[in-house]
Amino acid sequence: MSRPSFTRVLLKLSGESLAGEQGYGIDPQTISTIAREIKEVADMGVQLALVIGGGNIFRGLAASSKGMDRASADYMGMLATVINSLAMQDALEKLGVSTRVQSAIAMQEVAEPYIRRRAMRHLEKGRVVIFGGGTGNPYFTTDTAASLRAMEINAQAILKGTKVDGVYTADPKKNPDAQKLPKLSYIEVLKKGLQVMDATAISLCMDNNLPIIVFDLTTEGNIKKVIRGEEIGTIVQGE
Repeated sequence: MSRPSFTRVLLKLSGESLAGEQGYGIDPQTISTIAREIKEVADMGVQLALVIGGGNIFRGLAASSKGMDRASADYMGMLATVINSLAMQDALEKLGVSTRVQSAIAMQEVAEPYIRRRAMRHLEKGRVVIFGGGTGNPYFTTDTAASLRAMEINAQAILKGTKVDGVYTADPKKNPDAQKLPKLSYIEVLKKGLQVMDATAISLCMDNNLPIIVFDLTTEGNIKKVIRGEEIGTIVQGE
């Protein structure tokens, strides 16, 4: 079971996962722990791309609900994802992992522009590629950016790291009777309105038959377990 089941994957992290217990900003200890796990996966020879949300710094949707212009709020959220991407790059390079940050919003002083073919070459050379700036367009979430980039780089799966060990029928922290769902179809996720990823991202994955594996990122060693094909978390795929 030590051989990887996947050769190229996209790992989607929420911005909140970098905040650790403090709930806001970037916790150095938490980001170092995640970086160590990513290094272990890269050392297995798996080609790995990352998309990180920006919710630990700024959430565009929340700001727009309080009266801010939605497009402006979303652009601010995209800039927050670039901050997280640079922080993750720093944590990985401290461990000797070769990385590249590609931003959908041009900012050549801090990141490469997103160029699909260049991203593919970096992956082939064993570099971890971090996609920042979302899709570069307002009204789209980082979930949608993750689905889009995963398909563009021909990833075999999206690994979505969360704070719970899969998808449940209800919030397991609020409802003790909530049941874990080990397997789901895209249609079930859309019909039941389950909080896996937003509807646009799920539809994109469904149209291109790209599996999504939702797993607990807070348990150390889980990224490696998913890569090895161990049955943890919830897998969302076609029927």
